[in-house]
Amino acid sequence: MSNAPEPDQVDARHMRHALVLAARGLGNVWPNPAVGCVIVKEGRVIARGHTQPGGRPHAEAVALERAGEAARGATVYVTLEPCAHQGKTPPCAAALVKAGVARVVSALEDPDPRVAGRGHEMLRRAGIAVETGVLAGEAAALNRGFLMRVRAGRPMLTLKLATSFDGRIATATGESRWITGEAARREVHLMRARHDAVMVGGATARADDPALTVRGLGIRRQPLRIVVSRALDLPLSGKLAATARDVPLWICHGSGAPQELRAAFEGLGARLIEVPSRPRGMLDVGAMMQALGEAGLTRIFCEGGAGLAASLLGADAVDDLVGFTAGLVLGGDGLPAIAPLGRARLAQAPRFRLAEARAIGGDVMHRWERARGESPC
Repeated sequence: MSNAPEPDQVDARHMRHALVLAARGLGNVWPNPAVGCVIVKEGRVIARGHTQPGGRPHAEAVALERAGEAARGATVYVTLEPCAHQGKTPPCAAALVKAGVARVVSALEDPDPRVAGRGHEMLRRAGIAVETGVLAGEAAALNRGFLMRVRAGRPMLTLKLATSFDGRIATATGESRWITGEAARREVHLMRARHDAVMVGGATARADDPALTVRGLGIRRQPLRIVVSRALDLPLSGKLAATARDVPLWICHGSGAPQELRAAFEGLGARLIEVPSRPRGMLDVGAMMQALGEAGLTRIFCEGGAGLAASLLGADAVDDLVGFTAGLVLGGDGLPAIAPLGRARLAQAPRFRLAEARAIGGDVMHRWERARGESPC
C-alpha cells in the first residue's frame, strides 16, 4: 500500500506554504492584497514568491521569474485569484498562460471588480486546470483588510488597549509609562509592522508626543501614522510633525480646522484629510473610515486614546480588539481605557468573541474578533 499523501492533502500543504509567504506582505503592500505563490513540479517546490513592498511585483511574477523555463507543466499554488487586468504590470493570469503551467490552485476568488473570476476564466480558456477554494477560510482571514476595503469601502481596524487589571490606562495624575512590560511593548511593535497605518487620537498625540514608528525590529518600511484631531490642534514641534517628511503623517480633521494650522502641517509634509462632522461637532467616523479606504489603506492599528476608542466602537468600526493586561490595579480614580459609550443595556454593547489569549512576559495578551456573523466585508 502506498504511503503517498492524497492530492487534497498535497494541495493543502502547498497552500499553507503560500499563506506563510503571503503573510510577509502584511503592512507592506497596500492597496494591494498580500499574496503568496508556490510553484511545484514533480512533487518538488521549484520556486516561490510573495507580493513585494509597495504591491509590485506580484507574487506570481516573482515566482515565475525564479522558476524560469521549469515552470512549464508545473502546478502553481496562489492564495488569491491571479489578476486579469492591465495595471502597472501585465496581468498575472496572462503570465501564467505564457509560462505554460499545467494547473493553478487558488484559495480565493478576487472580489476586485477588475478581476472577479476573470483571472480563473482566462486560465481555463488557455486549457489550464483550475481549482479554487483550497484553504479559503485561512486565506480570507489573512486578507481581511483587503477584502473589507473592496467590499465595504473601508479598511479593517484593530483597536489595541494596554491596561491595568481593572481596565485603566493611567493613574489619576496621568502617569502611564509603563503599565505593561518590555515583552508586551515589543509585541505591539510587531503588530504595528503588520499594519498599513498606526492611528491615535489628538489627545494622545498631545499628551504622549509619540513617534508611532516600529523600533527594535530592523524594519525599513514604516507604517504611516494617522492622527485624528478635529481642530488640528497638535504640537508643530512634536515628534510626529518633525518626522512627517521621513515617515508619512496623515491627519484627519474637521472642516473648522484653522487655515493657518492646515498650511503649517502641509508645509511640514503631512497629508490632511477633511472629515465631515456629526451633531455636537464630533467627526463622522464612518465617513473617515471610507476616506481612508479610498486612499488605499487596508489595515489600521489604533492605539487610542479613550475618546477615539469610544468613537470607533460607537461607529461599529472596530473589527479586532487586542488587549494587553498587566497585573497591577490602579483603582477607580485611574483613567479608563474607553470613554463613555452611552449604552444603557447589555444588548446595546459591542460584543466580540475570544480568538486568542497567551502570556507575554508578565502580561496577558488577548485578541477578540467581531462576535456577530461575519465582519462587515
